[in-house]
Amino acid sequence: MGRSLWKEVGRRALLALAPPVVYAMVRLLAATMRFEYVNLDEYRRRVAAGENAIYAFWHGRLLMMPLPYEGRGMTILVSRHRDGELISRFSRYFGVEAARGSTTRGGASGAKAMLRAARAGRDLAITPDGPKGPRYRVQPGVVQLAAWTGLPIIPAAFGASRKVVFSSWDAFMVPLPFSTGVYICGDPIYVDRRCTPQELERKRTELEESMRAITERADRYFDDTAAGGR
Repeated sequence: MGRSLWKEVGRRALLALAPPVVYAMVRLLAATMRFEYVNLDEYRRRVAAGENAIYAFWHGRLLMMPLPYEGRGMTILVSRHRDGELISRFSRYFGVEAARGSTTRGGASGAKAMLRAARAGRDLAITPDGPKGPRYRVQPGVVQLAAWTGLPIIPAAFGASRKVVFSSWDAFMVPLPFSTGVYICGDPIYVDRRCTPQELERKRTELEESMRAITERADRYFDDTAAGGR
């Protein structure tokens, strides 16, 4: 009983202390960095016009994603696992709300919360390979959500000139201080409300291919820059 008590105390301490510490570290890290932006015209146009969208990025690139957001409000779908609670509390420091649920546990409640957020005029964010992978594999929930809401999906990626990539399932990436980061958006993907299952699968594949392509572009961006290209 004593061991389980201390385990629970440690869990609660982690949930209380880690999010504000990580938030402060991200802000400090970002202050040392320079950022470049590629193909963000549609994102900026939508923000200026007050038009909402679903932003999709890989779980392993989540850390720096809240930084450039300038919209009216965002809700991110996170799992009911412990890492989901950490992400939820971390995101809150950036003004991003969390809808708890996933494609495996609590999926229905998560979908309902995201639909409510969309009706309230909020942008939505999803890591479609979360919460446990496979890495860089889009789960179908994001495409179904786009069909229900009528919102376009905008793929997004982040890369850095110098970084640490962990050996976690999602290859979680942390840029190093004084590096240069790049944000890249893909073209919007629209999903018709009356899509057949076969059409939804085609859209899922289209999104996955777009996300893989812009992530690869972000990863080689600085090599291409050094070589005189993009």
